[in-house]
Amino acid sequence: MATVAFIGLGNMGAPMAANLIKAGHDVSVFDLVPEAVATLVSQGAKAATSAEQACTGAEFIISMLPAGKHVESLYLTQGLLESVPSSAILIDTSTIDTDTARKLSAAAAEKGKSMIDAPVSGGVAGASAGTLSFMCGASDPAVFEQAKPLLMDMGKNVFLAGGPGAGQVAKACNNMLLSILMIGTSEALNLGAKNGLDPAVLSDIMLASSGKNWALEVYNPYPGLMENAPASKGYEPGFMSELMLKDLGLAMAAAGGSKAVTPLGGLAYALYNRHVSQGMGKKDFSSIFQAIESLEPEG
Repeated sequence: MATVAFIGLGNMGAPMAANLIKAGHDVSVFDLVPEAVATLVSQGAKAATSAEQACTGAEFIISMLPAGKHVESLYLTQGLLESVPSSAILIDTSTIDTDTARKLSAAAAEKGKSMIDAPVSGGVAGASAGTLSFMCGASDPAVFEQAKPLLMDMGKNVFLAGGPGAGQVAKACNNMLLSILMIGTSEALNLGAKNGLDPAVLSDIMLASSGKNWALEVYNPYPGLMENAPASKGYEPGFMSELMLKDLGLAMAAAGGSKAVTPLGGLAYALYNRHVSQGMGKKDFSSIFQAIESLEPEG
């Protein structure tokens, strides 16, 4: 069992830290929201009054923060990178831009420390169930292997995508594809319904045919067809549309930096940008079905 510092106890971080406690690790936690810390303490964590205190004596330091600016502020501006033990392995599970991930890895290496970017897929449900997928970027595969058992206590799939920043690239690619699949599934179901087909029957047909995909099989966006899907719960997340827009923005930035052509990714970004601007940012990303349903034909 390991001594772990966990920084960032939001919708994702809190259940991830809870799973480490359940696995028997010695977990110290810190968050700017005292109530979040108290909840984890009630589950067996040790409370810290600062990120630095949480990291005292830690073998692994895990952060789960909203964006790149928060991660950079924690490790560089606030100086956490200076104070953490040299033997500790730093694991940032936030979804951030590739450049920041690489910058942090390089800064850690300059100080003789190891940092892994390890964004996750699976949402709040996966974080709670311990079934997340981790996509990792690390300069040293041996360091990744040291961290892998700990990550497996929070997930069911752990991949080494490549060097520093590779985890963030993999996450951007995955979520860009997911957004495209969700939009395409919504278009197909809307087209069928408006032409008189029962969406449930159409879903069964596509699941048994070449249109089968994760959005259709696990996360059907048509209301009432799948009991546990957000679409059947008023599109309560789940994974918020504003977070999908954030991830699409990261994908578009990566595409621009590498001159990769992503026409469908660009269209997905535009649709989710419009969707969020219309006040749907807090709704699940499958609520894009409602946006598709409400669009008027051109001409």
